[in-house]
Amino acid sequence: MFKGSIVAIVTPFSTQGAKSMVDEKKLKELIEFQIKNGSSGIVPCGTTGESATLSFEEHERVIEITVAQVKKRVPVIAGTGSNSTAEAIMLTRHAAKAGADASLQVSPYYNRPTQKGLYEHFKAVADAVDIPLILYNIASRTGVNIEPETIAKLAADCKNIVGVKEASGNLEQMSRIKALCPANFELISGDDGLTLPVLSIGGIGVISVVANIAPLDVANLVSEFGKGNVKKAQELHYKLLPLVKAMFIETNPIPVKTALGLLGMCEPDLRLPMCAMSPDNLEKLKKALHNYGLLK
Repeated sequence: MFKGSIVAIVTPFSTQGAKSMVDEKKLKELIEFQIKNGSSGIVPCGTTGESATLSFEEHERVIEITVAQVKKRVPVIAGTGSNSTAEAIMLTRHAAKAGADASLQVSPYYNRPTQKGLYEHFKAVADAVDIPLILYNIASRTGVNIEPETIAKLAADCKNIVGVKEASGNLEQMSRIKALCPANFELISGDDGLTLPVLSIGGIGVISVVANIAPLDVANLVSEFGKGNVKKAQELHYKLLPLVKAMFIETNPIPVKTALGLLGMCEPDLRLPMCAMSPDNLEKLKKALHNYGLLK
């Protein structure tokens, strides 16, 4: 069900007076842009969507808008994880009620739970809802790694835990996940620069940041690999690589949000503690967009 290029979509903001608000019109436009350009799924309220600085009301509203705008054309995988199990259950129940096709569950951040704590957390969320859950392993942000053995136990014990977005950067760990989990358990790349290697070890796609600005190329990379056109997939991988690097010269989503602003697709507004790019990095970003052919 979940494969291909799945975009971790930004949350566009507009400023009215001193107040930052979700720009619902721009969000709908960005969703249409993604669907028209080959993205096979939408993830609202992920890391790239600045979920950490959305109020509960905004978080729920963004998911509702996304579901309504997508109209079942592609899956909506709502980011509803939290470092509070009760909050994760609350947000996931809302996403299920709103019509999301699945939920993306980041490992609890800051708390630094044990592997047993991680297991109990994800199992509690899985037991509370019927929709599929995709785990999100990104220790660089959360401070804790979900070990392959923990993922395998969750996959065995919870029928609705169906995959993992792996952003550890560790291909050996990802290979162990594939070896330990059921054959239908989905391994999804969480790093744009590793999409092709992850596909080569049995991954089924990517939850992508760079797809916000280059959706067709990311979608084609995955589809060409799936057709057996490895050389073409490699060409797209190397074409995308400088752009991917530019998307992470500062903390995500600062560069991609800035890029969307430069391309006139939405305002580049960020919420503190995210802030505007340094002048040097802004010039590097502009150069990367120009070299890719996105910015004149």
